[in-house]
Amino acid sequence: VLMDVREESLKRAVAGIEKSLAKLAEKGKISEDPKTIAARIETVTSMESLKNCDVVIEAINEDENLKKSIFQTLDRVLPDHAIIATNTSSLPITRLAAYTERPERFIGMHFMNPVPLMSLLEIIRGHCTSDGTYSSVKSLSEKMGKTPVCVHDYPGFVVNRVLIPMINEAFFTLMEGVASVEDIDSAMKLGANHPMGPLALADFIGLDTCLAIMEVLHDGLGDSKYRPCPLLKKYVDAGLLGRKSGAGVYKY
Repeated sequence: VLMDVREESLKRAVAGIEKSLAKLAEKGKISEDPKTIAARIETVTSMESLKNCDVVIEAINEDENLKKSIFQTLDRVLPDHAIIATNTSSLPITRLAAYTERPERFIGMHFMNPVPLMSLLEIIRGHCTSDGTYSSVKSLSEKMGKTPVCVHDYPGFVVNRVLIPMINEAFFTLMEGVASVEDIDSAMKLGANHPMGPLALADFIGLDTCLAIMEVLHDGLGDSKYRPCPLLKKYVDAGLLGRKSGAGVYKY
């Protein structure tokens, strides 16, 4: 069951899923007919329609107030046994769980983008997450074909704790005139064997998302090494958010 408040967003999402399934079938990654798979997806615009779900994964943008409202509604709508998971990339699971009456059945499931291709799934336990909830979600992630890693509830978890400061440092390197955009990305691709340079990756993730995660790291850990680069802030202030806005560090 796929839920969004906007009908047009649901249509876009289903079209994206169908396109992804067609590509996977073409490459021999799935044997079942893509149309048969897509037909199993039900789209709804109300959270009341999720009342029979056993697991719900929230995956909106990093707006804590909106997430709070969603979790409180889900808490009321879902059956007592249901698990609420969040795909947050940086917000504290323990704090988000406290917005519900079921913190022991609340957990983080942080998927990597693009989700159909990336095998990693960070499973983040909040302070009150039960062993049973963790085991159920670990089993579910393996059924999805993901490789789960168990992460404790600290700002940025593992991937973003390591990745986003690297991207931030690439912006400092650019701001200080150490090298050009293209040369910074080429250096990391060829010197560190990364498939994509950090500035191109920032555009792919979204510069606003990178900045938001950097601010969470800075606020949550209180260490000056997590200070967001002023150049990154400037791009975001200018509305240059990366691929999704048509321009970021690069133009698309």
